[in-house]
Parts: sequence; C-alpha cells; structure tokens
Amino acid sequence: MKAKNEVIEIIKILKDYYPEAKCSLDFRTPFELTIAVMLSAQCTDERVNKTTPSLFKVYDTPEKLSQIDIKELEKIIRPCGFYKNKAKNIIECSKRLVEIYNSEVPENMDDLVTLAGIGRKSANVIMLDAFNKPQGIAVDTHAKRLSNRLGLSSNSDPEKIEQDLLKQIPKEYLKDVNHLFVYHGRNTCIARSPKCETCPIQKYCEYYSKI
Repeated sequence: MKAKNEVIEIIKILKDYYPEAKCSLDFRTPFELTIAVMLSAQCTDERVNKTTPSLFKVYDTPEKLSQIDIKELEKIIRPCGFYKNKAKNIIECSKRLVEIYNSEVPENMDDLVTLAGIGRKSANVIMLDAFNKPQGIAVDTHAKRLSNRLGLSSNSDPEKIEQDLLKQIPKEYLKDVNHLFVYHGRNTCIARSPKCETCPIQKYCEYYSKI
C-alpha cells in the first residue's frame, strides 16, 4: 500500500492527463444506466452504446421492460453477449423495481445489490454516475490491473481490492478515481505491453520499477 499523499498525487496527475474522463456508457436516466451496466458485463461499453438506442427507443422504463417478451429482448441485446442470462436478469430487475421500488432505481447500495444482475461493482457505478453519490470504487479489470501494478493492492478479489483502495484514497477523490482508472487502463496501462515509457505516473509504479 502507499501513503495517502502519494495516492492523491497519482490521482491529480491522472486528472490532468485525462481531463475528459467520465462514464463511457450512454444513458439518460438512472434506469437506463442500470440496464447499460448489466449489459456491459464481459462486453465493451462501445458495443453496449450501439445496442441500447434500439432497446430504449421502445423499452425505456421498468414497466415496459418488465413486460417485454424474453425472446424479443434476447434478440435486441444479443450483440452484448451472454444475452440469455442478461435478458433474464433485466426482466427480473425491472419487475422488482416496479413491485418494490415504485419503478424508481434506489439510491443506496444495500437496495441496489438486491436487484437481479447488480453486484457491488455495478452498484458503485450507478451510485456514482446516476446519483453523483460515490460510495466506493468499481473494481473492474482496469482498476484491478492498476491497483496491482501500482502496489495499491496485492489482492486479486475485487471486493478485497476495493477495501484496500478505500483505506488509501480519501472519500473526496472517489468520484475521480473510478473514471481515471478506466481511462488509464484503456489507454496506457493496458494488459499486454503497457505503455510504461509514456506513463505519467511511472515513478509511483512498482511494476515499472521492476522492468
């Protein structure tokens, strides 16, 4: 783990390097983001953004999606992969929102993770990007890679990595770090052949120090 002043410096450098960093999924409402996040599992955000316009053109509310024919939904979301399981979860999630939450996406982690297809990582994304109330860090493949390479965590389990990060990152920076880790992981700290020579935070990186 690193000292908080080092972690803050890493975040500030990345903010300057990626001033455009934001949520990559297109959405207009908390419900649309919830569905988009579910579709993004093991799928690129780019592919999700190409799929959701046709879905939300007709089915943009929990009421509508809770009543959709599952075969119709599978056909629409098939490009996102794992479409049978995702379709099942989307319909179950929509029904629960209608029946329990008055068709509103709940604004707290405890309720969000009761929705079909929504785990802690997805709930973190929704709390941050739909409600601007970051509660933690969405540890996706990018956050995991960066955390391990920088020496912020030696764990492989996403929830354990998140707990390690929360011990080092002040709460006021949670909003920034979620998006910054994604951008840096996609553009510089890539899985294979990371661009270490041009990385703006190389002096803080344990992986780079061992090259």
